Amino acid sequence: MKRTLTVPMGSQHIALLEPLHFRFTCENEKIVGVEADVGYVHRGIEQACASKFKFKQVSYVVGRVCGLCSISHSTAYSQVAERLLGLEVSKKAKYLRILVIELDRLHSHLLCLAHTAENTGFEALFMQIMRDREASMELLELVTGNRVQFDFACVGGVNRDVTPEIVKELKRKLAKLKEDVEELYDVFRSNWSLSLRYRGVGAITAAQVKELNAVGPIARASGVAIDVRADTEDLLPWKEVGYKMMVEQTGDVFARNIVRFREMENSFDIIENVLNGMPEGELVSDNKKNPEGEAISRLEAPRGELFYYAKGNNTPILERVKIKAPTFSNIAAFIEIFKGQEYASVPPILGSLDPCLSCTAR
Repeated sequence: MKRTLTVPMGSQHIALLEPLHFRFTCENEKIVGVEADVGYVHRGIEQACASKFKFKQVSYVVGRVCGLCSISHSTAYSQVAERLLGLEVSKKAKYLRILVIELDRLHSHLLCLAHTAENTGFEALFMQIMRDREASMELLELVTGNRVQFDFACVGGVNRDVTPEIVKELKRKLAKLKEDVEELYDVFRSNWSLSLRYRGVGAITAAQVKELNAVGPIARASGVAIDVRADTEDLLPWKEVGYKMMVEQTGDVFARNIVRFREMENSFDIIENVLNGMPEGELVSDNKKNPEGEAISRLEAPRGELFYYAKGNNTPILERVKIKAPTFSNIAAFIEIFKGQEYASVPPILGSLDPCLSCTAR
């Protein structure tokens, strides 16, 4: 006998610790309809950046949009401000920005994979991944001085350099972390209960990704080769330091896990190339102009394309700042992914989607 049930989930739930609400319409155990509400939090950061803070202070304000994605926000804003100013950043500063962006990608992907394991019922594996993620946090602290909200990127460059002693310690810790991540990768590829059972679960096709404008690992796991790093060589020299796009085809929970592991492998290579090829140069380029005109900047945050728009009017305070976070772009895909799935599969699907409502509710 078929029964129709409406099951709410969130805005706080053991498998969804975010201010995001889903309402699932189920026929017995199968999800046939999904509604999503992301309107629980509004912090007014964009308005504050265009009324309360001078444009050079904004890179530190937007760093508070999200603790996990802090470096992505401060770097993306710094790039859009530099375009408004016509300011060229030194190659050394660009390399240092890439270094911290990729270290941040490591810790963010590990957090996502830990939540996926936890939502699958693997509490011990969750703790193991979080233990390994601690090493990535220590690496970020070595370079930036902070574990979250790094205040590293600024308009014109970066605030801190890496000494030979820091580089030596980074390489030592990275070698150990790389071994640990490879062991985790083997588990996610071969353990039936963890990953192989989720082949085909929570899948979205390439056509759906394109129709719904999904971004980041969700898109690349479905065979859609989109990554801002491939298109913004004018802002940061990604290809020069060894960036490669990682794409899977099946678009399911398993594929999203694999994309993140492959991206971490590439992050290790990028970081090593940056450390071995660090150019000389100044940390900060400066001028005395105020921003004028309109500009945009795109950056590949751990969850996908982060988009910044800014408008200046030749005063120290910007006229407009607009942020589009990757989770905002992916909400429509979230809804589609759940349709036709068993309700029992919701927690691992959610973990693999890696939502960040802190970024979205800016």
